[in-house]
Amino acid sequence: MAEFPTTATAPQIVRRNGVTRAGSRVVPEEVPIAFSYGGSTHAVMMGTPADLEDFAVGFSLTEGIITSMAEIESISVVEEGAGLDVQVTLAEHKEDALRARRRNMAGPVGCGLCGIESIEQAMRPVPDVSAVAMALSPKEVSEAVAALNTAQPLHRETHAVHGAGFYRPGKGLLAVREDVGRHNALDKLAGAVIREGVKGSEGVVVVTSRISVEMVQKTAILGSAVLIAISAPTALAIRTAEAAGMTLIALTRGEDFEIFTRTDRIVTGVVADVA
Repeated sequence: MAEFPTTATAPQIVRRNGVTRAGSRVVPEEVPIAFSYGGSTHAVMMGTPADLEDFAVGFSLTEGIITSMAEIESISVVEEGAGLDVQVTLAEHKEDALRARRRNMAGPVGCGLCGIESIEQAMRPVPDVSAVAMALSPKEVSEAVAALNTAQPLHRETHAVHGAGFYRPGKGLLAVREDVGRHNALDKLAGAVIREGVKGSEGVVVVTSRISVEMVQKTAILGSAVLIAISAPTALAIRTAEAAGMTLIALTRGEDFEIFTRTDRIVTGVVADVA
């Protein structure tokens, strides 16, 4: 699959310590990325033009279009003017099902629910991950975040993208994906995980962004029972994680963090540590 530029160099005027000078900065590219199924556009997202096969697979999974890789027959990327059209060919029964529920959605970066047509669609039920056996020590929580922070080359270059990683206790990071959109980064990660043939229940999702309800929904659809974030969650995200039986950890700073739901998966040995 063709590779597309993910960064550009922008001229700038820099003011530091009272001194002004001409300079330049590396910034991430942001382009319209369309997902087409059976020749019809289903969604258009603004995103970083990288890991597009992962993006297509993850988006198809978290949108409920597919349930496994076997339901995708092919993926191709076509340049369309200023954007990219990711053309996905589904198995015939999935094409038929998608035509029956066809809808269009156009969302800007950071808005994962734009274009949803009803309250019911926005508040869709999430899979129950309460039975997933997963135990983490506080050290492993910190290690997961630290590993993600050192595995984001695009962020190091631009300081302007989100990251999402899949961490397996005792094995480290399986994959990290980056994008200007936090929902996109998580979709790309979900695609990378299932393309590797790994079950979501085998690891935890780590993200650099705040936790909105859709981040919880996507994590549960992947099958992971633990979501760790550097920033804070919304109230709805907490309620949704609680209902799904998911462990929600946020505001992770070094060895410090806050657990909002299912504290039993974090093994501390001292109840007061997670109160």
